[in-house]
Amino acid sequence: TPYKLLDGTLAPGVTTILGILNKPALVPWANKLGLQGIDSTKYVDEKAAIGTLAHQMIADYLRGIETDMSEYSRLQIDQAENAVLSFFEWEKAHHLKPVLIEEPMVSERFGFGGTLDLLATINGETDLTLIDFKTSRGIFPEMLIQVAAYRQLAFEHELDVRKVRILRIGRTEDEGFEDKPVNNLDKRWEIFQHCLAIYNLQREVK
Repeated sequence: TPYKLLDGTLAPGVTTILGILNKPALVPWANKLGLQGIDSTKYVDEKAAIGTLAHQMIADYLRGIETDMSEYSRLQIDQAENAVLSFFEWEKAHHLKPVLIEEPMVSERFGFGGTLDLLATINGETDLTLIDFKTSRGIFPEMLIQVAAYRQLAFEHELDVRKVRILRIGRTEDEGFEDKPVNNLDKRWEIFQHCLAIYNLQREVK
């Protein structure tokens, strides 16, 4: 999603900014794939397509519309459906009242953008909860920083988000399912601001 400030300037997305962080698990993971004869770039692209479809299927379900899956392979559809089934299992115990679904936002103050997966009230509570869906094998530190930045975007759009949770819905049975409330959001937002400052400085010296 391209994010633009009011003056038309392109703003970097949250995930792009957090790309500056070291991810030590990636090197052994990519090496393991290489030893198995798997191209890690193609592998990542395939998993990203599955994640994109799963996100779209959940968003369309919440909106009450049908998802166009014509551009996806049978394998991609099957794995995305596995993730969505995990979401349905979670939803049975969490009555959702969506406020925003897949909503792109831009921070004019800090100059970045991001897309909120879901903002909703849960089980009749009045507090707004930000829910971020992940179709990964695990929940990694940068994901916790990511949702803190999303909460800041919500604040700047006058949405008083009181709770944040990451809902990890694996693409296969062995990837599992996890519902993680995220705490220490102020500190994580502070980390993001440092990442943003470094990201902007790196762009200036290129």
